[in-house]
Amino acid sequence: MNPKKKIVLAYYVYRRLKKQERRKRRFWIHPILKKRGELGAFHTLVKNQLREDEAKFYNYFRMQKTTFDKLLQKLSQKLKHQDTNMRQSIPPAERLAVTLRYLATGATFTDLHYTYRIGVKTISCIVREVCQCIWSELCKEYMKMPSKEDWLQIANKFQESSDFPLCLGAVDGKHIRVIKPVDSGSMFLNYKHYFSIVLMAVVDSDYNFIFVDIGAYGKECDSSVFKETAFWKNLTNNTLNLPDEIRLAGTDYKLPFVFVGDEAFALHYHLLRPFGGHQLDQLKRTFNYRLTRARRFVECGFGILANKWRILHRPLNVSIDLAVDIVKACCILQNFVHKEEKFQFDNTSERESTFESESELTQLPMTNAVRGNLLANDVRNKFAQYFMSNEGSLSYQNNYA
Repeated sequence: MNPKKKIVLAYYVYRRLKKQERRKRRFWIHPILKKRGELGAFHTLVKNQLREDEAKFYNYFRMQKTTFDKLLQKLSQKLKHQDTNMRQSIPPAERLAVTLRYLATGATFTDLHYTYRIGVKTISCIVREVCQCIWSELCKEYMKMPSKEDWLQIANKFQESSDFPLCLGAVDGKHIRVIKPVDSGSMFLNYKHYFSIVLMAVVDSDYNFIFVDIGAYGKECDSSVFKETAFWKNLTNNTLNLPDEIRLAGTDYKLPFVFVGDEAFALHYHLLRPFGGHQLDQLKRTFNYRLTRARRFVECGFGILANKWRILHRPLNVSIDLAVDIVKACCILQNFVHKEEKFQFDNTSERESTFESESELTQLPMTNAVRGNLLANDVRNKFAQYFMSNEGSLSYQNNYA
């Protein structure tokens, strides 16, 4: 055999043997992880010291002790794992604590590894499992499809909070930063030149999420993302259980219940957007002002979400699937905490939104349904007229419009 071929063959055999060698583990369990029960944060801090101080507990987990306990009660069966002959499983309370701390601080898996003395890969699996469990166990109760009676209650609260009648929710979208996914090209690159997925949401006047859709490519704008959501499809198919049209005081015509959005959304019979243009008359300026007052709830809702769950302040360095699970968990946790702790916006320090609007607001094309578009324009004009009437106007609106 040719000497050169012998050398090549020998090298090939050597490489195969090296690959087949089993890597010798230095430790079956690393010494750091062995002392989890003695020195891990859950056993030294969470179970003892934090339980004795309500304020510190809230600051650590972004919820009260009673709220944490109720959440644990709802999730514990799904998070329970069997012990093995080799090692004990991590209990549900510790799994929940690790995940909430991750969401509340935005700490890396490595940071939590040293704090809780749990392996990095194990923490990654825990966060995924708990986030999925939070969503699956809470969404049916805390983000269920509203009934007609629920919609009427939402509209009444909007009327009280923003003086906008027949409003069922404010619609908007946000970009959630992510590290560029592998082999994704420019699909997740948005107009701000960073990688993101889109969070599309409808929010009520209590800053709760009525509906969320997460995971669309960052390069898409609000309108195109919204039109692909189940909520939009149900809205256009009239399957949202919306209340019937009613007549407002002082008017001789009926108006539908509506959602409010910004210029990025197409005008629809049940979705109002501002009048476009710069040289608007008093009627249109007043309508835009009143609509903006109703729309602020979705902006504040996003602000509260990001202030409470600081994981949203940094790019998510995880797979897209896990990023979606994380954002869904944060949204449903906001609803859960608000309901359990009787959230009052006026009593919180989270008034200022730090979650800046990064959605692309572009002029949208006219809808193909010409008749529907004419009806939608008529609805908007009637709302505008009502806001200028004696019954619908506010004493101070002309100062701001």
